[in-house]
Amino acid sequence: MRLRRRKSQSGQALVEYAITFAGILVPMTFMIIFTAQLLWIWHSIVDFTRDGARYATTHCWQASGENVVAYMRTHVPIMIDMDQFQNGQAEITVKYFSRDPDTGGLVDFTCDGGECSADCIPAAVTVSVANYQFTRFMNVLGLPPVALPDFRTSMPIEGAGCDPEQNTCLP
Repeated sequence: MRLRRRKSQSGQALVEYAITFAGILVPMTFMIIFTAQLLWIWHSIVDFTRDGARYATTHCWQASGENVVAYMRTHVPIMIDMDQFQNGQAEITVKYFSRDPDTGGLVDFTCDGGECSADCIPAAVTVSVANYQFTRFMNVLGLPPVALPDFRTSMPIEGAGCDPEQNTCLP
């Protein structure tokens, strides 16, 4: 009789472990992995916009900002979903600003001196990344992707890569 009771108790412990494992440990493990990947992406995008803004401050002004966007698309940090930044699904925008002499505030920059010239140097630049959606694990679980907020970095221009003495600028 005693032998029979011991076998049923060891089976009960196995069932309890299986329920705990399937109901708590597996979901917790996937949650930790998901959160770690999401934070990795978040940090990578923040660093990515800073790198684009640094590039824009040290290279010449182009109204479209295409030189900065081209640089950023070819210098995406290694991360999950980096193809969204290289292929254009995540939008990269570049805006240049000048100081309003009356108010001292920033206004959109325009220049008639031509792009990539020492005559056209804005005061500041803002680089932003928008419309990125984190899709890891979401497709597998049948859930919608996680839309991350827009990331922006603004910096003052550091000469825009121009040498006023030689009237040349870095593209």
